[in-house]
Amino acid sequence: MIAMKQALVLVFLFFFLFLHPSWTQTPQRIATNKATFSNPLPVKLGDPYVLYTQGSYYMYGTGGGADKGFVAYSSKDLVNWKAEGQVYFHDNKNGWSDPKASWGGAYWAPEVYAVKGKYYLFYSAQWKVNPTREVENFRIGVAVADKPTGPFVDLTDKPIFDPGYPIIDANVFFDTNGKVYLYYSRCCYKHPVKSEIADLAREKGWYKEIEESWVYGVELKPDFSGVIGQPVLLLRPPVRLSDKQAEWESRSVTAREVNRRWTEGSVTFKKDNTYYIMYSANHFGGRYYAIGYATGQSPLGPFTKSDTNPVLQQNIDRGGTVTGTGHNSIAYSPDGKEMFCVYHGRTAQTGDERVVFIDRMQVKNGRITISGPTTTPQKRPSGLAK
Repeated sequence: MIAMKQALVLVFLFFFLFLHPSWTQTPQRIATNKATFSNPLPVKLGDPYVLYTQGSYYMYGTGGGADKGFVAYSSKDLVNWKAEGQVYFHDNKNGWSDPKASWGGAYWAPEVYAVKGKYYLFYSAQWKVNPTREVENFRIGVAVADKPTGPFVDLTDKPIFDPGYPIIDANVFFDTNGKVYLYYSRCCYKHPVKSEIADLAREKGWYKEIEESWVYGVELKPDFSGVIGQPVLLLRPPVRLSDKQAEWESRSVTAREVNRRWTEGSVTFKKDNTYYIMYSANHFGGRYYAIGYATGQSPLGPFTKSDTNPVLQQNIDRGGTVTGTGHNSIAYSPDGKEMFCVYHGRTAQTGDERVVFIDRMQVKNGRITISGPTTTPQKRPSGLAK
């Protein structure tokens, strides 16, 4: 009888430990997953933008499998994301874009804002009104929906406004006095600029001219139906090589990637009565895409670039695997205590495909610091349910 009881105990232990290993292993694995996360996130988007509304995060960006439009992802923790499918389609009843134009219509850089119970999606695309047949005929439009997952329908059958040159990368800032501002990037297209880097490129036989993109700001009508006043030039690449910003903002030229210097992908926020505008420079498809910032005392500047720029850049020359870090947005942890820089980049594993990273950032004493790019485990955002 004793021998039989011992045999039954052994059978039970075998059954418990080996046939159901998840009983002993799962709690530890779940605890580990809850404690940390690693970049890149399993989201394949460029130009990522994160909206937080009604207790959930929603991410939008360029690409991600969208068919001439935009897809969305949702999350409760900024780390694990669920695909919500396509939320904007170019052929909605008020669609103003040209899906047959270059780059598949160039549906780029969507950002969504919650305003008075509605959701407004700002984006850039090729405008179908193109009498001179420009290759780059980008403009900025806005669409509206009742939910962050759409479907979004354009407010009108035309862009917000026409500055007379191609523009991309809309960002909207809501100031504390109730005014609203639109920021955008004037494209490099047909915009050659005189500068010492352009002179150097000609002298060395690299390029005949250097085209540039510049960031502008303009007040936006409260109903987003148009702009108020004229756009103001806020940021541009340096004219002189002695300018401290010239070296990092000219790397795509000095590395002979392209004959262009970009200032794009801006995002504006206010903290302690100082206005911060973050921006990306260099070729988005190259190694040197990086992030800098400038500060000012009003939403339309003047802005002064930080002497600590770039604040986020590739790390392969430091033993890392990440390149092309740029076009960021900003998100906060569920409890609002931690600030994150959300951006796209590439790794040795992802190749040319852009994937999403989130890294902690701080704004202290008028300076921005970003703890990235990281690919090693880090603590999950604060304020998550245990």
